[in-house]
Amino acid sequence: MKRRDFVKSAGILSSVSLIPFGGFAARDLDFYNDSLIEEVGIQLFSVPLMLEKDFEKGIELLSNMGFKKLELYGPYPFSSVSNKEHWAALTPRLGFSGSGYFGKTETEIKRILDKYGLSVPSIHTDLDTLENHMIDLAKAKDTLGFEYIVLPALPPEKRASMDDYRKTADLFNSIGKSARQAGLKFAYHNHGYGLNELEGQIPMQYLIENTDPDWVFLEMDLFWTTAGRAEPLEYLKNYPGRYHLMHVKDMKSKQNFSGDGGDPGQWMELFPYMCSAGEGVLDLEKIIPQAIESGVKHFIVEQDMVQDPAVALQKSIDYLKSL
Repeated sequence: MKRRDFVKSAGILSSVSLIPFGGFAARDLDFYNDSLIEEVGIQLFSVPLMLEKDFEKGIELLSNMGFKKLELYGPYPFSSVSNKEHWAALTPRLGFSGSGYFGKTETEIKRILDKYGLSVPSIHTDLDTLENHMIDLAKAKDTLGFEYIVLPALPPEKRASMDDYRKTADLFNSIGKSARQAGLKFAYHNHGYGLNELEGQIPMQYLIENTDPDWVFLEMDLFWTTAGRAEPLEYLKNYPGRYHLMHVKDMKSKQNFSGDGGDPGQWMELFPYMCSAGEGVLDLEKIIPQAIESGVKHFIVEQDMVQDPAVALQKSIDYLKSL
């Protein structure tokens, strides 16, 4: 579906006569050679080995593929000690060291990204850093220009019971308010846990419905949502305006977590089932237009630790630009 077809189906063209010529109509309705997604992003956890080996060369490759946005992952120099220790414990299993800046300074990162025409709309960080290092996040924002600070996962102790989720909702509101005051926006990225009934409620739905829509936003991970036995389209339709970011990854065949999707071991079990966008079973031709209609602003390709990124990631961006 080309963007002009989506716009027609959304009823926008019917109101063109109300828009002064030379403004919106002249600038934005020429969709004949355009795609639904103007600028595709990439989550750097897709290519950590490549960037650890040669950061600038890796960034050049991503730019040449056509990516315009990057999403960083931590830990960063200012990150909490607990997060740095967590990544250090994972290093032997992952085969690379967790480093949000890959050994470079913020200024060096900014210079390289500017050189290759890349922006940073969002970064992933941990809960401890969100609670205790908001000033540092704001300082990094001033250099790198990101808008969203995203929590990629909830610690297990924050999601064992519905009482935990009630406390987490309050915590999210507090972090969201603090982020706003620092000129940032807080978002939560889902994995598989929280998508199925717990004590008679769906925790993810509770979090969405009990957090302030002006302070707390969401990043939908299509792969993890599906693996968690939930339907991305339903969440997008039921909660318009809440999802501002999306991790776009496809699934070779329909797979579910072996458990509740609540730990890195279960996530890594499903890495082999990730595939380039458009080559799997997820109905991206329906999901992407619905995401746009529901308010998603940033579409970010993620294929965790992908093999042969020059081929796999190129397929993803080419597919997304063809929509």
